[in-house]
Amino acid sequence: MVILYEDNHIIIVNKAPGEIVQGDKTGDTPLSEIVAAYIKEKYARPGKVFIGVVHRLDRPVGGIVVFTRTSKALTRLNEMFRKGEVHKSYWAISRNRPPKTEDTLTHYITTVERTNRSTAHNTPRKDAKEARLHYRHIASSDRYHLIEVNLLTGRKHQIRVQLAAIGCPIKGDLKYGDKRSNPDGSISLLARHIEFIHPVSKKPISVTAPVPADNLWQAFARPERDVTC
Repeated sequence: MVILYEDNHIIIVNKAPGEIVQGDKTGDTPLSEIVAAYIKEKYARPGKVFIGVVHRLDRPVGGIVVFTRTSKALTRLNEMFRKGEVHKSYWAISRNRPPKTEDTLTHYITTVERTNRSTAHNTPRKDAKEARLHYRHIASSDRYHLIEVNLLTGRKHQIRVQLAAIGCPIKGDLKYGDKRSNPDGSISLLARHIEFIHPVSKKPISVTAPVPADNLWQAFARPERDVTC
């Protein structure tokens, strides 16, 4: 577990692809419990440690996850997420170049829980939730394209399904149309950056996650972006 920020009220960690944020039917140890164990050991806390889950990332996605260490911070951050006062950006790699250099996408997403799959519709539906994001194409290699995404709403599999809807499935994301899986089972989507006002101290928080260690991500992360992958 890599800690990106920590204080008395919040802790921000870099989730590895394959980890789950909160417990599920798999029975695998979730990141929330790993964080709780870390806090308990570091501060010699007796009894059960409080860890609040503010938001989640899909299992094959890596990057920034925020947890709270107090109920006060959890209540306030939940409200800030609801009001859109937490600003998150993601990096996604696709085999296809997006149709525009920059655009705001609006779709209406339905989800089938039985198959854990969402669908993006171009027009409103009674059972759909509006989903909005802004994307910007920021780099290309011979075979891949790096897209920066800013979420304007938070829906299940939103980035994955909306990028797929414009012909840009995320590299490794077989569920939403990519051709091949990544060797480690991840998809090439990274929760890259988060900004918000601290729910208790009111100071600005700005955290950036490191890119994964593989050559393609590392090439895209170079300032000169001389990508040859």
